[in-house]
Amino acid sequence: MIQLNTILKPADNTGAKKFKVIHIYGGSKRRYAYLGDVVLAVVQGSEENSILKDSQMVKVVIVRTKKEYRRPDGSYIRFDDNAGVAIDGLKTKNPLGTRIFGPVAREIKDLGFAKIASLAKEVL
Repeated sequence: MIQLNTILKPADNTGAKKFKVIHIYGGSKRRYAYLGDVVLAVVQGSEENSILKDSQMVKVVIVRTKKEYRRPDGSYIRFDDNAGVAIDGLKTKNPLGTRIFGPVAREIKDLGFAKIASLAKEVL
């Protein structure tokens, strides 16, 4: 369960150190984002010569959440951290980085982020 001002850990190699959520897409009164949702975030801290710069706004897809997510078969999945991957847009859904660190949820692939799922080391 991700809401405004939540700090996300980057799960890609774009050079960002943290993402801070400033908007959740999907309606003006939408309060929470879950696995596979797209949010607008600000980069807080970045490495030198990186793709993303400090204070840059970027669209991020949520790939891991601490709050458990109930699957249609009745099972639950949860992770140790809240993490996201920077994408280039809502229509193309391609990641900005070339590597994805850590596991990602299977729901990511089902929602059309196939490139992120294929770059990830493990899909749970």
